[in-house]
Amino acid sequence: MRTFTSPLAGIDPTNWLLAAAVAVGSYVILHGAVVLFRRHLARLSEQGRADRPAAELLKATLARTSKLALMVTALLLGLTVLDLGAPWDGRVRHLWFIALGAQLALYLDRALSVGAQRYFRSRASAPDAPATVANTLMVWVLKTVLWVVFLLAVLSNVGIDVSTLVASLGIGGIAVALAVQNVLGDLFASLSIAVDKPFEVGDAISVAGFSGNVEHVGLKTTRIRSDSGEQIVIANAELLKNTLRNFKRMSTRRVQFSLRANPSTTRAQAAQVPGVLRAIIERQEGVRYDRVHLKSVTQEALEFDVVFHVLDPSYGRYMDIQQAILLAAMEAFEELGVSTVGASRHVLIERMPRPDSGKPAAPAKPAAALHNIVSPRKQPS
Repeated sequence: MRTFTSPLAGIDPTNWLLAAAVAVGSYVILHGAVVLFRRHLARLSEQGRADRPAAELLKATLARTSKLALMVTALLLGLTVLDLGAPWDGRVRHLWFIALGAQLALYLDRALSVGAQRYFRSRASAPDAPATVANTLMVWVLKTVLWVVFLLAVLSNVGIDVSTLVASLGIGGIAVALAVQNVLGDLFASLSIAVDKPFEVGDAISVAGFSGNVEHVGLKTTRIRSDSGEQIVIANAELLKNTLRNFKRMSTRRVQFSLRANPSTTRAQAAQVPGVLRAIIERQEGVRYDRVHLKSVTQEALEFDVVFHVLDPSYGRYMDIQQAILLAAMEAFEELGVSTVGASRHVLIERMPRPDSGKPAAPAKPAAALHNIVSPRKQPS
């Protein structure tokens, strides 16, 4: 009969006691070091050191320390003092890799969660805003990659050939990516919107020929409530392909328009118009004057270019101010005797005799039968 003899059976009991003492002592030291370090980080947070995000990240990461991993590490430290055979040395090395790798993966898992939450919270409109879909998706993708890499590393460490598995995953990933490339494009566009923040929920935007307020940013589409009332649903990838205007982030609104006067306006009257318009603009509350110039003089009209800035970017306030300026400008033009009526046109039509009237037809004139004569309207003195 064949008997099985364990390679651990020949170890001296004193050596076992030493190994147990080393294991217990290692556990106490490791656990105590983690507790002391966490208390030190907690004191830094209580002192209001908000300028140390690394300390907060370490504090949250160390909270993920596994007691089982500490016990396995202490046990492995105890086994190092034993005189083990070749097979057991290899197994202990595998256990070292698995224990330390698992604890490192747990640390990275917590660091990804805390880091992503802190990143998105710093860019949120409110400190207590709920986690966005992009935050959840990004954390899930990164954690999946982390644990897949850890699993492949463990399999490779224990002697399993993972090259075929990695190649299969790569080919399968390419096939899936080609099959759902439009969906993946919208998903990555959603991540780009969450990270780059070209707009947020509640912003007033204009894109692709329509404008409205953003109601929801999802994984695939963004919903916009248009100014006319209907809801517009547009794919995230398509949204980022177009030039987008975000009106909510305007600090001021620049306004430019032209006022046209009759070309019969005298030079003295035209010279008074810029000063009068400037006084009207400067009387408005929340408006910064820029310039007023006589831009052009043609047979059609005298054109004055008016530019000012509205300090309140809201559209309603802008329209109220522009309306007040236009009404005051009309009144000022009346007082100056400047007409805003354009140059009048008179069309002269020459009647030709009928061929059947018995009268000879008039010879053809080289000039056109229609004469366009511009006669400016005289201003009252």
